[in-house]
Amino acid sequence: MTQKALSGKKSVFSGVNRVRVSDLVIAFIVLLLSLTCVLPFIYILAKSLSSNTAVLSQKVFLWPVGFNVNAYSSIFRDGKMTHSLLYTAEVTLLFTVIGMLITICAAYPLSIKGLKFKGFFSFILMFTMYFSAGLIPEYLLMKDLKLLNTMWSLVLPLSFSAYNMLIMRSFFASTIPDTLYEAARLDGASDFRILFSIVLPLSKPILATLSLFYAVGRWNAYADAKYYITKQSLQPLQLLLNNMVLDAAGNDAISIAEGAATQSTPEVLQSAAIMFATIPIICIYPFAQKYFVQGTMIGAVKG
Repeated sequence: MTQKALSGKKSVFSGVNRVRVSDLVIAFIVLLLSLTCVLPFIYILAKSLSSNTAVLSQKVFLWPVGFNVNAYSSIFRDGKMTHSLLYTAEVTLLFTVIGMLITICAAYPLSIKGLKFKGFFSFILMFTMYFSAGLIPEYLLMKDLKLLNTMWSLVLPLSFSAYNMLIMRSFFASTIPDTLYEAARLDGASDFRILFSIVLPLSKPILATLSLFYAVGRWNAYADAKYYITKQSLQPLQLLLNNMVLDAAGNDAISIAEGAATQSTPEVLQSAAIMFATIPIICIYPFAQKYFVQGTMIGAVKG
């Protein structure tokens, strides 16, 4: 074998080795980042299933010590958390539906070429991303509209996101060919017919992505409920959890309700409540993961 052939073969193998080393480095970095997300979740789960003594003595790390489900029993026996869970799910569903309707109605016209005053409307909507009136004017507005202590104070104010609208508009503009619009108009289709028969069926990835954005955002939010809601029956799950953490901060033991027979330390109850509030949204994510990745890449990178 000639020297030239040997050198060429060597360069090929060195290139392969470099790729493999870089892949290993990337995989290692991704593994570390994944562990930073997964390990805290496993730790909280282990604490929620451990005995009070083991948690107080700090013997729990990534595996339950003194396995029991007393904290979960207290949560279900009380009923306050389960009621708040169902109520939060109802608010989240309504919020997501209304938010998606408003976002579609804003993004679709702005994605059509030739729309008059298109730049002006885009500017008005994008202006809300950077400037707001502030908390006190928003509270006074909710009071004047008689939305305090109602479910609508958690649904209407945040139901439109200019950021989500921009993502959807970019998806429509970069993914739906202009020839489809032209062919539909030649056949006599109206804008509503084009939207429901052509645009939305071809936009499943971005619809799933933004629905997940709206649902997760509403599920995890509690600041607005803290300002607008005083009735305990209307408090979402995250606010209830926040109040539990604050109330338990100075106590040696806490019972969720007076009728709960099982008492646990604040750390165990807090961990169980966190898992109780987190698991529902985690169960939904795998079904939307495929659309989530595809919609984010197409809607945010193109256009």
